Amino acid sequence: MKKDNSKRPFFSSKTDSEESKGYSKSNPSSKDDQRRSPKKFDPKNDGKRSSGPRNWKQDENRDRKGRFQKDEESKFPKRTLKPRPDFAKDEKPKKFEKKFDKAERRDEREPQKRTYLGRGKDQKPIFGEKEQAHKSSAPAKKGFGKNRPKAPIMDSDRPDYNFDALPSKKSKAEANEEIRLNKYIANSGICSRREADELISKGLVSVNNEVITELGYKVKKSDRVVYNGKRINPEKPVYLLLNKPKDFITTTDDPMDRKTVMNLVGNACEERIFPVGRLDRNTTGLLLFTNDGELAAKLSHPSNEIKKIYQVTLDKPLTKKDEEAILEGLTLEDGPANVDDMQVLSKDRTILGLEIHIGRNRIVRRIFAHLGYDVTALDRVMFAGLDKKDLKRGHYRFLSEKEVIKLKFFI
Repeated sequence: MKKDNSKRPFFSSKTDSEESKGYSKSNPSSKDDQRRSPKKFDPKNDGKRSSGPRNWKQDENRDRKGRFQKDEESKFPKRTLKPRPDFAKDEKPKKFEKKFDKAERRDEREPQKRTYLGRGKDQKPIFGEKEQAHKSSAPAKKGFGKNRPKAPIMDSDRPDYNFDALPSKKSKAEANEEIRLNKYIANSGICSRREADELISKGLVSVNNEVITELGYKVKKSDRVVYNGKRINPEKPVYLLLNKPKDFITTTDDPMDRKTVMNLVGNACEERIFPVGRLDRNTTGLLLFTNDGELAAKLSHPSNEIKKIYQVTLDKPLTKKDEEAILEGLTLEDGPANVDDMQVLSKDRTILGLEIHIGRNRIVRRIFAHLGYDVTALDRVMFAGLDKKDLKRGHYRFLSEKEVIKLKFFI
């Protein structure tokens, strides 16, 4: 009779005896478990694990030291830990400060000074950056009179002007004419009129042994005026002619710290002098300095029509049509520009001689820019009958008495 195998799973093809044998393969000595069990580390085998099953009985008598404790005979030194900082002290912890390079500090970087570099063909000003010059730590001397910096004078042949023998000298009544006290102090070379008003208001000036604090007080030239314990007198007249070089602006003081014409004549005399008229930064030639306000007003006023002669260098040859237009007279934005005379001095027609009496700002450059020319060089060779014969560029000389008389009474 056949055995009922209906309860046996249909996928099992093994007999009961084979299945009973299969459970016995779960012992640790089976081949599958030998592959999965970890191999014993053998230090004599160059750090490689020994093949074969691990013998747990041999490990019973192994050292029972700490797993992470090193032997005293170890080749590696013991690691020493740094002591922990004591935060219980009263010392405040240092703040974290990040250091930046100077180039990264854009806010603290000083702005570079802009320098006036001239004008283009459209007569618009051009500005550029100026390198900061090295400044000495010694304080510079400023002021007038004794406080002016002293340096060797380039030309010490200064004449003493005497106009008393002239037939057109002033009468005694005009000599006793009263002038304002601040003008009297300014003419003495101590300071300007504004600074003189401050000295008067502080009570530092006395007239005929009487302290004056009234602004607008008038004095005579014969009065005794004392400041800071010393009597002051109106300064002597000074007349000085400079052959101006390039890159110097015509002003007594410049807030942008550019080179001025006063740097060239600052040590010529102790009196306070100022330029008559002005020349552009890139224009060279004659420039008159004086402390005679009456003469300066006479030479600067356009109604006197003071003659000036320039040598003009253009960027391209001047055409005959444009030459005729200039001699006939042009009309610019601010009015007519009439020229007294003009001559071509070079064969290539780029160097000209121009005689003019107009004193408007940049009038010569604007005349040629109106016709499409660019003035590359401009030199004033004659001013009010004065020339620059035997006067080097950047040097100055004092006017003779005859030259001063001609300027004051015959022009």
